[in-house]
Amino acid sequence: MSVNILVTEDESIVRKDIERSLKKLGYNVVGSADTGERAVELAIELRPDLALMDIMLKGKMTGIEAAEQIKKNIDIPIIFLTAYADESTLAKAKVTEPHGYILKPFKEIDIHTSIEMAMHKHKKERELRIEADLLRSLTEHKDGAELLFVKSNSQLVKLDIDKTLYVEALKDYVVIHTEHADYTIHSTMKDIEKKLPKVHFVRVHRSFIVNIHKISAIQSSALLLENGDKEIPIGGSYKDQIGERINAL
Repeated sequence: MSVNILVTEDESIVRKDIERSLKKLGYNVVGSADTGERAVELAIELRPDLALMDIMLKGKMTGIEAAEQIKKNIDIPIIFLTAYADESTLAKAKVTEPHGYILKPFKEIDIHTSIEMAMHKHKKERELRIEADLLRSLTEHKDGAELLFVKSNSQLVKLDIDKTLYVEALKDYVVIHTEHADYTIHSTMKDIEKKLPKVHFVRVHRSFIVNIHKISAIQSSALLLENGDKEIPIGGSYKDQIGERINAL
C-alpha cells in the first residue's frame, strides 16, 4: 500500500526535487504547499498518511505552527525538513512531537529511512493507544458487571473470586492476594471496593478488604484467613460492618 504524503516547502526547486524523489521511491504525493496556511488546508482536505514539513516557511505561519494545527485536526506523523539544527529551533519543534527530522541537504536514502521509521513508529503508537483505551474501558467500574479482570503482563486475567483472599493498600497501589498469585495494580481502595462484589468482600481496615468466605477465625483486633497464617487487622470504625455480616453461635 502506497503512503500518501503531503509536502510543504516554500522553495519551489527544492519542493519539486522532493516530490521527484518521493515518486521515485514509490510514495504518492497527494498535495504540495508553499505556506503553512495552505499546508493546514490541504492536510484537513486530503488527509494524507504523512506530512513532510519545512520548518522555516515564508509567510505568517511557520512549519512548526502549521504542524501544531494539523495535529489538532488529524492524527498523522510529521517529519520536519530543516537546514537549521540549532538548539532553539529544535526545542520549538519538539513541542509538536514530530516523528523525525531531515537535515538539508539530504539524500533519497535519508527521506526513505525517515518515512519508513515514522510510519512504523506511528502505527505502533496507535496500536498502544487503542490497547490502552480498551483496557481502560474494560477496567472502569460498571454496576452489575459479573466478571472481574485484573491487568497482568500487558493482558487482562480473569480474577477467580473464590480463590481471592484479600486486598491490601500500598501507597498509590493495591495488591490483590489470591491463593496462587498476587496482582499489583495502580488504584485506590475506594475504587477497588466499588468493583468487588459485596456478597464476597468486606472492608475491615483502611488498608484491607477481605473475602468474608476465607475468614477462619476472628480475634479481638484481627482476622485469620484460610490458606495462610496472615493476620488482617480490624480497624475500629469497621467492626460494626463486620458484625453485620456474621452470626456468632
